[in-house]
Amino acid sequence: MRFEGLRFAFGTLSVLRVRVERWDRPTAGRAMLCAPVVGIVLGTLAAALGALVAWRAGGPLGAVTAVAALAALTRGLHLDGLADVADGLGSGKPAEDALRIMKQSDIGPFGVLTLLLTLLGQIAALAGQFGHSPLRGALAVLACAVTARCALAWGCLRSVPAARPGGLGAMVASTVPTAAALAVSAAAALLLALAGLADGWSALRLPLALVAGLLGARLLLRRCVRRFDGITGDVLGATAETAATCCLLTLALAG
Repeated sequence: MRFEGLRFAFGTLSVLRVRVERWDRPTAGRAMLCAPVVGIVLGTLAAALGALVAWRAGGPLGAVTAVAALAALTRGLHLDGLADVADGLGSGKPAEDALRIMKQSDIGPFGVLTLLLTLLGQIAALAGQFGHSPLRGALAVLACAVTARCALAWGCLRSVPAARPGGLGAMVASTVPTAAALAVSAAAALLLALAGLADGWSALRLPLALVAGLLGARLLLRRCVRRFDGITGDVLGATAETAATCCLLTLALAG
């Protein structure tokens, strides 16, 4: 029973074939707290692929490989949420109509533009890190993957309601205590600091980038809660991608 939250996290947040046996709100809350573990696994896989390609073919291709790997390992789940939220926010319509737009299967101009700029930003930021060294690039990939999953816990705080009944958003909304989200993020920051020791200066940069990523995700979350009266699964995906992008931009600006 103690691993049901972890199974829920891997089963819903990755392509890894893990059977989810319990589908209830307490388990969903534990899954959001376990999400950074998913980030560690997926981030490590993407980092290894990116570093290998960067070593053989250069930083830009290594960056593209890492970003593509993260998208493939999640079935593009978070990117899809980012595009839907961009369309919902960009529509300028009332909450009910905006949520209806977000549920549609097509992607509008706001979604396309947001996806394009986000992916270009992530690739450009990672290209610089891989250009410095495959190791630094790999650490950046790991950091952004973990940061993105930490943001999920903050998006599911007990003070954050669901925007509508049904779906993953309603299942996980208001399930995570603030103290638990803080503890998980602190543990993730410590892990990144230890991993960063392999590159020296990264030991300081990675935890700071995690904090910056969470702050960026928090700003988007506040906007979405005010605009949609709560969260959906798409909002959580958008906050994850925002956190990852802000993390990578912080690392790029830090040099």
